[in-house]
Amino acid sequence: MPQTRVAVVGSANMDLVAMAPDLPRPGETMLGTDFVMVPGGKGANQAVAAARAGADSTFLGAIGSDAFGVTLKARIGAAGVDTTHLRVVYGTSGVALVMVNAAGENAILVTPGANDALTGLTEEELDSVRRADVLVAQLEIPVETVTQAAVAARAAGTRVVLNAAPARPLPDELLAAVDVLVVNEREAQALTGHGRERPEALLDLTPRAVLTLGGEGAWYGDRDGTTAHVPAVKVEVVDSTAAGDAFTAALAVGWGEGRDVVDAVRWAAAAGAACVRRLGASVALPQRAEIDQLYAPA
Repeated sequence: MPQTRVAVVGSANMDLVAMAPDLPRPGETMLGTDFVMVPGGKGANQAVAAARAGADSTFLGAIGSDAFGVTLKARIGAAGVDTTHLRVVYGTSGVALVMVNAAGENAILVTPGANDALTGLTEEELDSVRRADVLVAQLEIPVETVTQAAVAARAAGTRVVLNAAPARPLPDELLAAVDVLVVNEREAQALTGHGRERPEALLDLTPRAVLTLGGEGAWYGDRDGTTAHVPAVKVEVVDSTAAGDAFTAALAVGWGEGRDVVDAVRWAAAAGAACVRRLGASVALPQRAEIDQLYAPA
């Protein structure tokens, strides 16, 4: 089977991850138990996750001219991702401050840095989108850039998977180009005013939608009337930081390889489960063999 070509446009951050028994409250100082510094950002994570899931993965993003940027480019490239279109801009790279408690829950503060400079994609960058089988995008970069990439993908027949995180108003031009919308419950509430009690409201926005529900799995629906609940794969949770990125990337890879969308969601659920078993973001993203090991076909 030929490799699925996945183009990912999005953010790259250096994640500074601290573990503690609980998440500190405002004004509280707490002693942590562990610390790691790893490449992250939803775009970079999804590009790495797609490569590890077996895709020919290309990343369109921006890093700073600082030491974090040097490390980010080296580590993303070492994961098997094509970084030809990873821009270097003067200034700081994006940074995420991540706190994780003993239950695997997290609180994250992101400073965008160079990610805000990812504007006005060049014709060469757009060509890499047009050559892909699937475009994956998120919302940690300017929404105008996401829209430009999605419109170019739609015109070229490239499928578009949008992980609408963090939630923000979406222009009609972007929504018209999206094939599959992936959101968690908070993002669904922000976009439609509804969560798990009425997930079909997402179909007012895009023709297909996936609502991720953490330990309760995921809901899928489309405008043809298909709905499905895909149960979560039960594993011991260490850190859920990059689970959504592993899920979204695997969904894109699986769908691009020819799985029907519901089966791609099921494979994506296995990817998310494999991811939460390790601490960190990009370092926790699973290899294809790990996904296959947890995947349970219907």
